[in-house]
Amino acid sequence: MKVLDFHDFNPEDRFEFSFSGAFNYQADHQEELAPFLQALEAHADGWMPDVASGKRQRKYTRAAVWKALEEKRGEKSASIGLYRTEWPPVDMTLRLSFPPRTPCLRVSLGVQPLSMFSEVERCRSFTEMVRAWALRHPVSYASAHSMADDELAGAPYYGRDEEISLRDGFDRIYEVCWLNVFGPKLVETVGRERMLSTPAHRVEELPDGSVLLVLWPTAADFASDESRVAQARAHAHLRPDLAFDTILRTLRERSAALAPVEPNFHPELAPLLSRVVDRAPMHERQRKIAEINAFRPPEPEEWLPVALPSNVENPERVLSDYGDLAESLVAALHTKVPSIFEATPESLTDLDFYFWRENFPERYERDLIDEHTAPALGAFLGGMLVRRLGGTWVPRQKLEESQVRVGKRVWLPFLRARRYMQSRESLLEYSLTQFFLAVEQYRP
Repeated sequence: MKVLDFHDFNPEDRFEFSFSGAFNYQADHQEELAPFLQALEAHADGWMPDVASGKRQRKYTRAAVWKALEEKRGEKSASIGLYRTEWPPVDMTLRLSFPPRTPCLRVSLGVQPLSMFSEVERCRSFTEMVRAWALRHPVSYASAHSMADDELAGAPYYGRDEEISLRDGFDRIYEVCWLNVFGPKLVETVGRERMLSTPAHRVEELPDGSVLLVLWPTAADFASDESRVAQARAHAHLRPDLAFDTILRTLRERSAALAPVEPNFHPELAPLLSRVVDRAPMHERQRKIAEINAFRPPEPEEWLPVALPSNVENPERVLSDYGDLAESLVAALHTKVPSIFEATPESLTDLDFYFWRENFPERYERDLIDEHTAPALGAFLGGMLVRRLGGTWVPRQKLEESQVRVGKRVWLPFLRARRYMQSRESLLEYSLTQFFLAVEQYRP
């Protein structure tokens, strides 16, 4: 069965949840986990996983979960995945830790898109699920929020030893998310009376002394100004050492950074630039779109109005060498860029993106690039001008002077390839795609 992957869809902000709770490792695991799964099945409104994955994937049933846990049981832990085969995509991990580690039930959940949680009833149902889990598996801290906003905020507990965090809890409130469960130790640090008087949509004390706090009825509108004001009020209330105005200003800056920017890319390079934007972390995506909107590569200058005459003794032998160079590129990259076999303009876009994604000019040895990669690219690019655009090679002893005549101009593919391979930025400024499209305009 084919489970959905976030990468199968357009990049969007997603709903993320993390939970670490106590786990009775000495009890029968099926009895210990049955209430957990019951709450999941009752409250996963519209996003219930339908696949349980251990060493292999099975349709979700309780029995499939037990089997997956059995398959993935190690000496110190067991970890399984729960996914969906229908929209929306879900990526959920259930992990159990055993001694000598701190016994723990840990959940990480992602649901894409975040807009799934724009409905009040779905958000209420999710909160009831978390409440049920926290009653059964007391937590030191749990949270649910926008992934992009979390990334902008920075990981609040980054750098703290995981085992210490699970054992001792968190020492202070660094961030107030849409949904929070503050463990008893953190509640006492803040002050129980103060915690329970937090201005928020829902504040509930649980039997073990932890506190469930939900800022706003829905998670998806976290960036609205009303929601940000509520978030700042709650945070300033829980951290009286912080100024409300300072917190709110920071939150509004984060909302501005996440505000949608309409793509307006260079038309010839839009397919390439869209893929570049898609690689940006979600919290940087809108800034990257604005940056790419402003990007305008220089017009190709690797051409001459009049051809330099060929100065090689054996043109056929030189052209054969060019063919060998191009074939070496295909042999080296065909598994990573399968479309290279087709040698189409789309293949060039795939190559552009591959070299950019891999940061090829800065990751590989300069001698390798200058002596092998760039010449092979020049030969491949020149060969496409010949085959696709009816060009004619004019070989020269100096490789970068070798030309392809198309219409009234002669073009310098080896020179283009050398400039292209100078840096990661030059891969976009001197893209193979743009060069080919420029030559195409001068085809008779």
